[in-house]
Amino acid sequence: MTLHQNLIAGEWVGGDGVANINPSNTDDVVGEYARASAEDAKAATAAAKAAFPAWSRSGILERHAILKKTADEILARKDELGRLLSREEGKTLAEGIGETVRAGQIFEFFAGETLRLAGEVVPSVRPGIGVEITREPAGVVGIITPWNFPIAIPAWKLAPALCYGNTIVFKPAELVPGCSWAIVDILHRAGLPKGVLNLVMGKGSVVGQAMLDSPDVQAITFTGSTATGKRVAVASVEHNRKYQLEMGGKNPFVVLDDADLSVAVEAAVNSAFFSTGQRCTASSRIIVTEGIHDRFVAAMGERIKGLVVDDALKPGTHIGPVVDQSQLNQDTDYIAIGKQEGAKLAFGGEVISRDTPGFYLQPALFTEATNEMRISREEIFGPVAAVIRVK
Repeated sequence: MTLHQNLIAGEWVGGDGVANINPSNTDDVVGEYARASAEDAKAATAAAKAAFPAWSRSGILERHAILKKTADEILARKDELGRLLSREEGKTLAEGIGETVRAGQIFEFFAGETLRLAGEVVPSVRPGIGVEITREPAGVVGIITPWNFPIAIPAWKLAPALCYGNTIVFKPAELVPGCSWAIVDILHRAGLPKGVLNLVMGKGSVVGQAMLDSPDVQAITFTGSTATGKRVAVASVEHNRKYQLEMGGKNPFVVLDDADLSVAVEAAVNSAFFSTGQRCTASSRIIVTEGIHDRFVAAMGERIKGLVVDDALKPGTHIGPVVDQSQLNQDTDYIAIGKQEGAKLAFGGEVISRDTPGFYLQPALFTEATNEMRISREEIFGPVAAVIRVK
């Protein structure tokens, strides 16, 4: 099997590979992907630093052409890349293709933005003096992305960083390197100069930590857990670097007595359970007023019963597997916690088997939950939702 290597200073390097496993079918190896070391991360940072002066002064037409070529190829290969996404992360094929199209649109948008770079000219309080405001690239940008949106989140971090003249050290989530590798390969072939974009796949504790420790990383963008995000912030303050964090959430979904019941149920199911509930925007805390509560719960239960949980690539599948065994264990632990706290498991919550060995979990709906319960307060990256009745 071909080893997909890291890209450092314009060269594909690395020999220590790990298997990328399909969560819908653990017998299916998506590919072998190199695992970078701390030294690789340091070399990538040095390459990005060396490439920054030339790239930051590059012409806007050059940047436009590279980002536009990337957008065009992603959109032309949307079915292929969408299938890759679904194989490595577990989203349904429709969701995988939809996310891929979104990634292509992001690159297309920022290709346009390269031609619209602007500043401001404003009057000074001193007569005869003008004030001109210009924007400059930050420098070497560290990009660390999560596993739940394997192509969209890398796109919306990579595209603007390149658009505005920054160079990059990019570490995707170790669970889903395939889509990130594909984007980097496309950008590399689109004509990015050596060292402008460096891909270092591997463990966050190794590669990510080397990025955090480097004084040559001037800015960092991170999407992931709250605990890791706090570490990113502390390390960034130490180096006086800019940082941007997107971490966990526990989003409320409010249903009032006058809601259209069918619309409310469909929206709640879609938000809580589609993408297997593995998104920080999932509304897994459902607050329902007394007058509609019982009808809403009954209707939502019937809707859940009709959802097909199966192989992400199989036609008719509504919900694919969770991403790996560790995530499945975490989800079932939270289901047990919900029961222990006194919530009622009204529907689902069972680990299920399918034709292929995978990490399948029936969507779980708790009722009689309260705001004090952990299932109502803590992010659960899986198809688990809690209904809270209010007056």
